[in-house]
Amino acid sequence: MELVDLRVIGDERGSLIALEQGQNIPFAIKRAYYIFGTQSDVNRGFHAHRRLEQMAICVSGRCKMIIDDGVTKQAIWLDSSSKALIIRNMIWREMHEFSEDCVLMVFASEHYDESDYIRNYDQFIKEVRNGQA
Repeated sequence: MELVDLRVIGDERGSLIALEQGQNIPFAIKRAYYIFGTQSDVNRGFHAHRRLEQMAICVSGRCKMIIDDGVTKQAIWLDSSSKALIIRNMIWREMHEFSEDCVLMVFASEHYDESDYIRNYDQFIKEVRNGQA
């Protein structure tokens, strides 16, 4: 997991942030999607990926990300369009406390593949421990 500040280019006309594969996105982008219209009392995520890596940015509003590598759990607020969270593979992620105006943009290193998901936390911990053996 890595929290990065994105370079904001701006003047009196407004601001722009460029997102570029191989520059500030550290992997080839095979999929992009965004989450919006999530109620504040709804939690999302609750999974890890075996291979896929992601970069998440709240382009509007905010949400709290819970990131867990099987040893350490961290809460990180994505609350600025110039802040990005890079989530490597084998990291459990949860999204909580979406603001009403939250739009969470996600870039992914792989196409959607259900077999890449680990949706059970106990299974995630088992696979993390097996990987460290």
